[in-house]
Amino acid sequence: MTHTHHPAPADAEARKAVKPVICYPNETLPVPDLPLYRAAREGAEKTGEVLVPARDAACFEVPAGHFFRISSVEGPQVGDLNLWNRNDLSERFYSGKSRALHGTHLTSGERMWTSFPYLRPMATITEDTLEWYGMDAYGGSVHDVIGTRCDPYTGNLLAGSQYHHCCHSNLTRALADHLGVSLVEAEPHVHDVLNVFMCTGFTRDTGQYFMKASPVRPGDYLEFFAEIDLLGALSACPGGDCSSEHSSDTAACHPLLVEVFAPAAGALEGWSSPPVNGYDRSHGR
Repeated sequence: MTHTHHPAPADAEARKAVKPVICYPNETLPVPDLPLYRAAREGAEKTGEVLVPARDAACFEVPAGHFFRISSVEGPQVGDLNLWNRNDLSERFYSGKSRALHGTHLTSGERMWTSFPYLRPMATITEDTLEWYGMDAYGGSVHDVIGTRCDPYTGNLLAGSQYHHCCHSNLTRALADHLGVSLVEAEPHVHDVLNVFMCTGFTRDTGQYFMKASPVRPGDYLEFFAEIDLLGALSACPGGDCSSEHSSDTAACHPLLVEVFAPAAGALEGWSSPPVNGYDRSHGR
């Protein structure tokens, strides 16, 4: 692509040197009670599991006050996670606001937030075995909320392909089957994801979204506390560990395991599911 050249103004360096300001200072965000959650998790019992096949997706349900864990079980594999309010699919994970509140990648103590007009915590990350990775020299980190999910529309736009086992299509099929509705009815509910285990960032020179081999290994996991009743869908990405390809029939791919745990009665004394956002929705009228 060619660009018209516009010379820099005389004060260009001064403009660029202006210090940034954090858009959403998060010191006043409600703080999750991680000690309570972790104590409740100690005595929790496993109530179910779902093995998500490689290059496919599956749904699972988690009652409010329960835990769920996503684990690598056979080899390095990333997953694309959608979450909804189990009782109202119009309330779903809002990746953009979660990114604005916490940053480009999520880890322990941070939360997945729901869409407007609800805007409340839906899941809190309680454990992350890849928390050690931090931010690498390339600006990469793990569990991003900057990618959207691999999809057949972008593939068709860029390569003229008709690839059906990308994450968007996987999630659409899984949700349709779980709800017993058509693909056409299910697809609008599929939304931007939490890229579980995926290692990503933005290039420093062009600002392009990049991926690199995930550091995840069998036994690693990301664990969540369900703040509300949840319906989840997880796709085991056809890119495998996303070291080279994003949607592929040749990348080495592996299943992912989702397990659900119920705490003992009384273990969450004092906790209650968060209410919907308190804005009065008058919008100035």
